[in-house]
Amino acid sequence: MELNERIADIPASQTLAISAKAKEYKAAGEDVCSFGAGEPDFDTPPHIKAAAEQALKEGQTKYSPAVGLPALRAAIAEKLNRENALAYTEQNVIVNNGAKHSLFNVFMAICRAGDEVIVPQPYWLSYPEMVRVAGGTPVFAETSEHDGYRMTPDQLAALITPKSRAVILNSPSNPTGVVYEPDELRALAETAVKHDLFVVADEIYEKILYDDVKHASAGSFSDEIFRKTITVNGFSKAFAMTGWRLGYLAAPPELVKAISALQSHSTSGPNTFAQYGALAALTGPDACVAEMVAEFRKRRDYLYERLSSVPGVTCVKPRGAFYMLPNISASGLNSLAFAERLLAEKKVAVVPGSAFGAEGTVRFSYACSMENIEKGLDRVAAFMSALAR
Repeated sequence: MELNERIADIPASQTLAISAKAKEYKAAGEDVCSFGAGEPDFDTPPHIKAAAEQALKEGQTKYSPAVGLPALRAAIAEKLNRENALAYTEQNVIVNNGAKHSLFNVFMAICRAGDEVIVPQPYWLSYPEMVRVAGGTPVFAETSEHDGYRMTPDQLAALITPKSRAVILNSPSNPTGVVYEPDELRALAETAVKHDLFVVADEIYEKILYDDVKHASAGSFSDEIFRKTITVNGFSKAFAMTGWRLGYLAAPPELVKAISALQSHSTSGPNTFAQYGALAALTGPDACVAEMVAEFRKRRDYLYERLSSVPGVTCVKPRGAFYMLPNISASGLNSLAFAERLLAEKKVAVVPGSAFGAEGTVRFSYACSMENIEKGLDRVAAFMSALAR
């Protein structure tokens, strides 16, 4: 069967593949410690669920507008103004079926055949595939643990060509947990805009920060940058709403018009009653977020201390999100072999760094219980010790 070559060439997500294999072991009665998928292990806060339940009781089960409920779009715009210093209005906002869908729509709208999108590496594994499906070409800015996994303005400038269309700025980052300082982010955004690039600012982890780090939005630094910035965010990470599938983007009017048309012909509007839950997330109490982040911080500290003490493992300490990307190249195994053997022999699931363009590393998600982390790290230490013999 002949398929569209853009679709036929898409590799399966290694994150989901590892998670599926771990679930197979669990279903067979194995005791698996999973550090795979990036999904908070907390339940969605009660006031959010209650709002969706109330919406169901009130019969809010019909189609919403293709771009989302007006009340939710207005609340998102207000949030972006208040918290992010981004002067968006309701008309700049589109609600999507998750932030992943938001990003997909963005690349479909901005990428023309042959356009290049600059992607800092390591990268979230779906960025390159989205760009390719949209007809663009991902161009990678390689970083390493030695430079803290940070792309520099000079590095960005060196990759810009007449075909360059956009740069992705993901802070806090998946898979590294790196957070750019405001002056670093400003310099990157200024470099992009100087060359008339779009800035795709993926801010899905903005509320998951540690060590008194403050979030800065790329579009907040100047009017010129704001006009070239597309801000993407959602509800899945900060509010433990992964299964609700709600994200959003905010963009200049011309892009909003194009993406609105695309969404009207693809998915139409997001789940209606779920949007009432999202509205409650934005307008209700936020102590639930702070409590979750405090627990993530404890897990991060423990995970970093334990992994750093394992011979042959080095780490960059993350300051945001809930991922750690230790270097395991001293094991003598490539990242896929390491992950496969660790799962098969010790029943510990991690994601190979090759999925993120970071060979020689594996990604640990600490969006899991402390019990899982403690037990899993005991097994990792035993695994590394056995390899060293």
